[in-house]
Amino acid sequence: MNVRSVADLGPDERSALFDRDAGVDAVRDDVRDIVGQVREEGDVALRRFASEFDGVEVGNVDITDAAERAYEEIDDDVREAIETAAANIRAFHERQVPEDWRADFDGRELGRRFRPLDSAGVYAPGGTAAYPSSALMGVIPAKVAGVDHVAVATPPADEVNPVTLAAIHVAGADAVYQVGGAQAIAALAYGTETVTATDIVVGPGNRWVTAAKAEVRGDVAIDFLAGPSEIMVVADETANPEFVASDLVAQAEHDENASVVAVTDDEGLAEAVAESVEEQAAERERESVIDGALANDASGVFLARSMSEAVLFAEEYAAEHLSIQADDDEALLDRIPSAGSVFLGPYSPVAAGDYAAGTNHVLPTGGSARVTGGLSVDTFVRSTTVQRLSEDALSDLSETITTLAEAEGLEAHAESVRKRRQD
Repeated sequence: MNVRSVADLGPDERSALFDRDAGVDAVRDDVRDIVGQVREEGDVALRRFASEFDGVEVGNVDITDAAERAYEEIDDDVREAIETAAANIRAFHERQVPEDWRADFDGRELGRRFRPLDSAGVYAPGGTAAYPSSALMGVIPAKVAGVDHVAVATPPADEVNPVTLAAIHVAGADAVYQVGGAQAIAALAYGTETVTATDIVVGPGNRWVTAAKAEVRGDVAIDFLAGPSEIMVVADETANPEFVASDLVAQAEHDENASVVAVTDDEGLAEAVAESVEEQAAERERESVIDGALANDASGVFLARSMSEAVLFAEEYAAEHLSIQADDDEALLDRIPSAGSVFLGPYSPVAAGDYAAGTNHVLPTGGSARVTGGLSVDTFVRSTTVQRLSEDALSDLSETITTLAEAEGLEAHAESVRKRRQD
């Protein structure tokens, strides 16, 4: 990797870095057709697309029983790892459960109540790698929130990955379907003869999955439209270049379209990181995928003139994963509000959050961390405001209410208050 200067970036280079998208436009029309066929034909369409796209002849779409069997059959060490990760994820998300509250505001009893959605659909990706961790990340917060029915869709295969199935079982899913891609999102959104329609569809996926989520949004809720994985490492001269490089290589391993970026104000560190990235990439099994991500226009090692410039660069980037490996990481964190998930210090690799630290790895990408956070218990909860006014409280507000109502031309609103004053 070559080291580039932040100050010397041209308009096209800046656009590649800061205008990242999920790449859904190219497939939107095809996805709309897939979604329509699933709505019209149900399971027939699911089986046809499994054969066409996955090369699998699907018998039973519902494989819930297979998840329980997989849990019993996988290696003990893998089962223990899944259970440890699940426990940590569950503990973190239990801290997020909101509590109902009421308070008195001068005779106005006001408050909020929180109730879980009735059902949720979780997409657990397959493809070039299996993602049992995504099953944990999607199902556990929904169950912690109190969602009654949580269904998981994962791509079909001659043998669906048993570790993914075991993770789905440990997470507590109520149903598991072997269906992938845009057709899975359509099935979870609208239902088929086998798949139960859900209130919300969440989870990461490729651009076909993301485009399908965009298509069904409005008919059902979704979490957000996520694109390829991203990391931004902000480092100073105290950082270990091999640690920084290892985090870049790890995220590059996901996808050739992943964006992996490091920025520092120390020229020696920048050169050492770039060199270490190339060395480590050559040692990895998924070297070709990593090399593709490293060649991405939205990837690179960047030299800033100061840490202040590095901070501004990181804030504009608004990364899915933000790693701060610097002497005063807390001070830097306070200056970078936009990030999906933050990893502080040399011993907090992104992989910890990906799997077992407890935080959620389903996170906003493409700069959307400026306006939204990652998957959480909040995703699966609806809130309702509650109010009870005493007669005196209504009397105190009556002139304010009637004046504003009449200013809006809504006479009946004003009269609904006056009626109560007359009684």
